[in-house]
Amino acid sequence: MKRIMIIILIVAVFLPLSARASVIVMDADSKRVLYGQNEHEKRLIASTTKIMTSMVVLNNANIDDIITINSNVLKSYGSGIYIEVGEKMSIENLLYGLMLRSGNDAGIALSEEVGGSEEGFAILMNNLAKSIGMKDTNFINATGLENKDGIGNTSTAYDMALLMSYAMKNETFRTITGTKHKVVKTNYKTYDWYNKNKLLTNYKYTTGGKTGYTEKAYRTLVTSASKDGKNLVAVTLNERDDFNIHESLYNEYFKKYKLVNIIDHKTFLKDEDQYVKEDINMLLKSGEIDDVEVDVVYTNDAIDRIGYVTVSLKGKEYFRENIYLMDEEAKENFWHKIKKFFTRLFSF
Repeated sequence: MKRIMIIILIVAVFLPLSARASVIVMDADSKRVLYGQNEHEKRLIASTTKIMTSMVVLNNANIDDIITINSNVLKSYGSGIYIEVGEKMSIENLLYGLMLRSGNDAGIALSEEVGGSEEGFAILMNNLAKSIGMKDTNFINATGLENKDGIGNTSTAYDMALLMSYAMKNETFRTITGTKHKVVKTNYKTYDWYNKNKLLTNYKYTTGGKTGYTEKAYRTLVTSASKDGKNLVAVTLNERDDFNIHESLYNEYFKKYKLVNIIDHKTFLKDEDQYVKEDINMLLKSGEIDDVEVDVVYTNDAIDRIGYVTVSLKGKEYFRENIYLMDEEAKENFWHKIKKFFTRLFSF
């Protein structure tokens, strides 16, 4: 009887927390949601904020520039890399400190250098969020800490998956977030940093991510993983067993979905002297290939392309790739055929 009661108590403690968590698994290439639980619920996101901080810096600064640390870093608290006033460090190395060690002091230094102030940097963060489709997100700072009124950066698991998918397209970000160990030397001292993202060490397919924690947000985790050409992003917000859950989700969804070549750029439309620059591959479950639709649309609204091809699943578009002509002669012949077609059409 005691054993039964203990099991019941364990279930009572752990299940409600998991039920309250926001969870998502997203295909990073198509942005298709493969699994979701409360994925559109707005929550505090703590230091996973620093993914956006990194991208704003990478989009707006020269990472080789050297920053002289000023006294504003003294207002930092929580996790830090413990840089000192007067210390000189490159933007690139501050980004390593930001992502590997979740340095709030690094976040303050970067936000003031790039945005002019923490408030100015938050404007850049929100502008980028809107541009990549993060509709339920609001940033007030570069660190993810709540202010004195308990207000912090808010987002959803879905929006954070969009952000990580976007960030992983950036080569410098991929390098930084996927680094397990980094040694940095400055004019003051030498730093020896290990990445707080345990999944990088414990799960061999992990390519990056960011941890986060505050008392109000609880544990937050955004990670990415790649296997056999499949690129996934997982997000958990307010989840106790986050690292194990991410690994379990990756194992499940790498197994459940196959990478299917929908369009081969080497052969697609070659008979028409047309081409696309990239293959289109899509993660599909068994039986879904019959629901995939490929549509070619010709337009006359651009100099360097003649149209585009879309790939949709059950009516929702996931990919769009421009169509080009092989050479100028082919281009002239193509538009001549189009003009001839419409001339005949309207002559009746």
